[in-house]
Amino acid sequence: MEKDYKQKSTNCIRVVIYGPESTGKTTLVKDLAKHYNTVYVREFARDYLQKKWDKFKEKCTVNDLLEIVKGQIQNENKKIKKANKILFCDTNILVTKVWSETHFNGYCHPLIKKYSKLFFYDIYILTQIDIPWEKDDLRDRPNNRIKMFNFFKKELDDNNYKYLIVSGKHEERMKQVISFLDKI
Repeated sequence: MEKDYKQKSTNCIRVVIYGPESTGKTTLVKDLAKHYNTVYVREFARDYLQKKWDKFKEKCTVNDLLEIVKGQIQNENKKIKKANKILFCDTNILVTKVWSETHFNGYCHPLIKKYSKLFFYDIYILTQIDIPWEKDDLRDRPNNRIKMFNFFKKELDDNNYKYLIVSGKHEERMKQVISFLDKI
């Protein structure tokens, strides 16, 4: 089972676009990958949970989380082979950890906790909540945006991860990230 949760090593810079729901992460990751002529890792949870919703009208449960982590790291491992010096990830295991703890009364599966410490990412781009929240089948926290942002930020701070907070309209966020990454 644990072989399903192995992160491939690489010389690429791994950048995670990270933060609460509906903060522009997917748009940002796609445009950054295009700008840097590289690939990005899609958010596995979104596709997985949308299929679950479409088929059964069921939301995410705690039992889905290990499958989400496994699918995300497998997708990342596939994309790393195609990356051009930098790989952008539209979410990662740390997002799943935060989501679990905020949605299941502080509970997080021990394997998710373990691998959230073992998987390595060079930089996190934390997306601010200063853009309008957009409803969809999966989003569920329109009134808790500040609280959710603070949970995400605290996780980065508690682990001393390197990160940049981006805010403003999409074009401003792109400029902030590009300026930050070009210095590396």
